Amino acid sequence: MSGSHALEIDAISKQYGTFHAVRDVSLRIEKGRFLTLLGPSGSGKTTLLMMIAGFTQPTAGRLRLDGRDITDLPPEQRNFGMVFQGYALFPHMTVRQNVEFPLQLRRIGGAERARLVDRTLATVQLSSLSDRYPRQLSGGQQQRVALARALVFGPDLLLLDEPLSALDKKLRADLQGELRQLHRQLGTTFVYVTHDQEEALSMSDEIVIFNHGGIVQQGEPRALYDAPASHFVAGFLGRSNFIEGEVESCDGNSLTYRVGEHRLHQAATQSQPASGRVLIGLRPEKMQLVAGPPGHGNALPATVRNATYLGADQHVELDSPIGEITVRVPGWPSVTPAVGDRVWAAWEPDASTVLKDDRAAS
Repeated sequence: MSGSHALEIDAISKQYGTFHAVRDVSLRIEKGRFLTLLGPSGSGKTTLLMMIAGFTQPTAGRLRLDGRDITDLPPEQRNFGMVFQGYALFPHMTVRQNVEFPLQLRRIGGAERARLVDRTLATVQLSSLSDRYPRQLSGGQQQRVALARALVFGPDLLLLDEPLSALDKKLRADLQGELRQLHRQLGTTFVYVTHDQEEALSMSDEIVIFNHGGIVQQGEPRALYDAPASHFVAGFLGRSNFIEGEVESCDGNSLTYRVGEHRLHQAATQSQPASGRVLIGLRPEKMQLVAGPPGHGNALPATVRNATYLGADQHVELDSPIGEITVRVPGWPSVTPAVGDRVWAAWEPDASTVLKDDRAAS
């Protein structure tokens, strides 16, 4: 998709002395996308968001909105809405007055201000609370006020810096759904910062994963989860088992590698090596526990070390010839794994992924 309000980030960097908070990041965010910047603390995602907003000036690089250079524009001239982690509501103002404030700054007339505020409060389901003060609201209601204030003037982009981090788990889940629905309803471009992997997977059209100030991988949530490019991404975005082996043979359809006495198979990927060491990532839910070796695919004998019941599923920790591995099985299996049981861990060659070994950089 292309169109107005596409944001282009061109080789942006931010340096504090000798520390590179953001290093040579280039990214295009299309109009109407829900794009999430995901990464651990200190990875550069919030610094990038602050540069997009105009609160932090880049050391190098340019920002363009629909081809227009906005790098040197002050925040108030960018027409971007901003929702902060702590909401930043004015405690002495009512809900209505908080939401109306950006319109007053833009010198919009009284009748039009009232119409826009009423419409926005209705959108975030706060019409009945318009005369209350922030101290009289729950955390979720305060978050909706902050959203309404950021949306009331019709911003080109909405920037959100970990807006749900202060909420409890259930309320976070509820508001994640509300934010996603609001995005669909409005069609505004959302740029969302979080360190919560499940939040990013459940809400985003596209995820950009950061580490050490740079982008390590980007793409749609399912593509990133199913085909992580590196050890860091596979370990950060969900859980993974890691298998290190030696390439035995390779053709256009498959890779055969050996781990000790065990020969294992990997479906062909673009990044597979022709020889030498190979690092494989394998999601726990893409494995099965079986009573004996299956007639196809990969299988390893193992002993159950621990089984943790989590309701919908169980995490089963195994001791195997290649080390400790984890398998995720349904919470209602036909046989409940018990500590000390001898089992086989099985998976298909296309269930795993060849990874770049970036552990030294992580």
